[in-house]
This record gives sequence, C-alpha cells and structure tokens, in this order.
Amino acid sequence: MVRVRFAPSPTGYLHIGGARTALFNWLYARRHGGTFVLRIEDTDTERSSVEMVEGIVDGLRWLGLNWDEGPDVGGPHAPYFQSQRLDNHRGRAERLVAEGRAYYCYCTTESLQSRRAAAEALGGGWVYDRTCCALAPEEVATREAAAVPRAIRFRVPPGQTVFDDAVHGSIAFDNANLEDFVILRSDGQPTYHLSVVADDIDMAITHVVRGDDHISNTPKHVLLYQALGAEPPTFAHVPLILGPDRKRLSKRHGATSVMEYHRLGYVPEAMVNFLSLLGWSPGDNRELFTRDELVDAFALEGISGGNAVFNPDKLDWFNQQHILRLPLEGLASRVEPLLRDAGLWRDGLSTSEKRWFLALLDLTRPRVKRMGQFVEEVRPFLQEQPDYDPAAVARHLTASMSATVEALTRGIEGLHSFDKATAETAVRQTAEASGVKAATLIHATRVALIGRSVSPGLFEMMELLGRDRTVARLRAAQNLLSQ
Repeated sequence: MVRVRFAPSPTGYLHIGGARTALFNWLYARRHGGTFVLRIEDTDTERSSVEMVEGIVDGLRWLGLNWDEGPDVGGPHAPYFQSQRLDNHRGRAERLVAEGRAYYCYCTTESLQSRRAAAEALGGGWVYDRTCCALAPEEVATREAAAVPRAIRFRVPPGQTVFDDAVHGSIAFDNANLEDFVILRSDGQPTYHLSVVADDIDMAITHVVRGDDHISNTPKHVLLYQALGAEPPTFAHVPLILGPDRKRLSKRHGATSVMEYHRLGYVPEAMVNFLSLLGWSPGDNRELFTRDELVDAFALEGISGGNAVFNPDKLDWFNQQHILRLPLEGLASRVEPLLRDAGLWRDGLSTSEKRWFLALLDLTRPRVKRMGQFVEEVRPFLQEQPDYDPAAVARHLTASMSATVEALTRGIEGLHSFDKATAETAVRQTAEASGVKAATLIHATRVALIGRSVSPGLFEMMELLGRDRTVARLRAAQNLLSQ
C-alpha cells in the first residue's frame, strides 16, 4: 500500500516549490490507490503560526490536493502536528542512547564554535571530534546526576551509506564525511533528522518524494531508519525550480505564494497542469492535462534529474487554455464574484439572462489570460452605455463617418431578423453604398458599440447585443459625432 506524505513547516505560506512537491506526492498516491498524508512540522515555535498553517491548508485546497489523513481529517496515526509528537521523538532518542547508537554530548555552543573556528583558521574543515563519545560511563553518570545540559548525538558507523533514489539512481555517501549529528538538542527539542524519520516510521510512509536539497540529509535518515530497526522508504528527490535567470526561484522572480497566483487570476486546473510539468514528463509531447489524465500518466520514472525552469509566460498560456476548457456554467460561477466586486453584477445574469451571459463569456474568453480580465472584457456589454476611449473615438469615429453610421443605423432598423450573418451583410453593404472600405466602417462600428478599438468579432458582438441595443448605441455614437 503506497503511503506518501507532504510535511510542510508553517514558517511561511505554501510556495511554488512546496506546492509542486505536494502535487507529486498526491499524484503518486492517487495513481496507485494509496494514501496521501498531510503532516504539519511545526516544531520551529518561534517562526510557526496558526496563520501560516491556514495559508498552507488554503493553498492545498485551492489546488484540489485533498489529504486522506491529517489536520481536520484525522486518521489512525494522529496527531498530525509534529509539535504534539515530541515525547515520542525524545523517547526514540533515549532508546538509541540505551542501545549504544547515540550518546550524550555536553559540549557547549561556545566550545563547539571555538573549535570550529580554530580548524578553519588552519585552512581545514571541521566535524565534531567525538569528545563526548569517549567519556567514561562514570563521568557520564556524574554529569547526568548533576543535570548538566546536554544534547544527544547519533553515532555514525564506519563505512558507506548507500540508497537507491527513484530519480537519481544509486547514491553513496562516505560516512567519514558525516559527523555525529545531533538528534536531540540540549533544550529537549528534537532535530529535523530525528523527528522526520520517527514520524515517517510511525505513519508507515513507503515513499518520500521531496526536493533535491534534501539529498544531503538522506544518508543521515537512512542511518536512523536502520538504527531504529525500520526499513527505509523509497526516496525520490525531485529537481529544484529555477527562475527564468536560472537562479533558484525566489521573491525577486515575482509571486511565490500559491494563493497569490489565485489572487492574480490563475485557475487551479492551470496551476496543477503547469506545476506537474516542472521536472516531470509523461514521456510524450502532451502538455495539456486534466487532473484525471495526470493521475493516469504520473510515474516517478518520469521525473527529470535536471532543474526545472519556472516560465511565467508558459503559465499564462496554460491558464488561457484551461479557461477555454472550463464548462461555461462553472466559468460563470467563478466570474460572478469578480463582477460583484466591480459593481457589474445583476441577479438576472443567473436567471432570465443566464443563456445570454453564458454566450457573453464564451465570446470573450478567448481574449482572457487571467480571470480578472473578464471584468473589463464584459464591462461594455453590462453597462447601459460604453465608456468611450478618446483615442479610439478620435481615430475611428470621425465626422466624415457620420453619414455612413447613420445609414448603417437605418439599415439595421429595417432588418426583419438580426444575427451575425445579417449584421455582417448590413455593414458590408452600407460600406459599399457609402464608398468607404468595409474595414473602416467595421472599426467605426466597433468603437460606437463598445467604446474601444479592440474587441471580439464585431458581428458576433452585434448579435449578442441584439438589434435594439445595437441601434441605441449607434444613435449615441452619432450624438457623439455631432458634438
């Protein structure tokens, strides 16, 4: 049974790298009918906050990455907040001491810093010299009786630590380069290495999918698994995400919080599709995926060993493509709150005018890259009269067009039926009869109807406005020409 976890630290909101890691874990669990666990690693009490936990949860929910076990869901391995599992971690550390796999370290921070500085001054590196590992049992007993502050260090055995990575293949570390690392600090707080391994054991995690920056931690974790009598999980270290300048993605490249992209008008379907292809490939040239298609295609073997580049232009393209794919009813429900905020919504758009509103969204969405752009695209259709762009009026609604616009108005008033075909015929016949180019009258009509020089197709737009509103706006434009 596949069991994976996403274990964020709530010291910041859910960022792009974390979201991609969560997505890969979620896809793998869903692909294999497994379990996706959310565990909050909130042991950094100074920087963790409830607000950050809520931000992470909101980001995952927006992306649609539901968890099977975790906060608000529960499960057989609760609690899912690491801060509530500290006694378990401390017990594991003491067990390792009792078994001779770890030892008490009484070295003070000042002493360690001094020895490190001395070694570096001589031009060499420094690893912990096992001073406290050599203490006699009697000396240890004396210090323990005196309650001398101490940490617990893991005793790194000689030899090599080797593990198979599902992305990078076999990776070997010489244990001589690993110092006896701290697993419990002198204040009683477990380190990341101990707590993450203990919790993964307790939660029966079978696969650990995480960023490449954790590769250097993995030999320590493998050693802890072995010392605690547990089989290490399968590791898969995914590539880092770089900005367009090929440097690690950060705030200087723009928004990094997932929910910021929500506020910028990206849809979760597009973000999931985009994130999935940052370091993973289905093995063919496909780019556009539904969520179900991603689940069916996802495999750890498709993860690349090279770093992925975050391309904002590509994200915009994905967003536009997924907006075009959304069912119109679903799109309408997402646009409604935007129009309410802009003061453009009216209740009839969800009742008597619903069919017309859906047609309006269908007409305008090929021009939309981000959801917020719908507001300006549909504004001219929802207002009684358009807001005229002075530059567009000066260029296309000149006095010389007055007679032609008047002729077009009369022609449309005399039509028995009005749709895009009859509208186009009226415009082209009027242009020909008036001795002007069709394009000239098309531009003038567009500005007269919506106040802009750029819009969806004019004739589709005229059909959507209907004959009466088209005539009324052409009349208003004539008044503008006469001023």
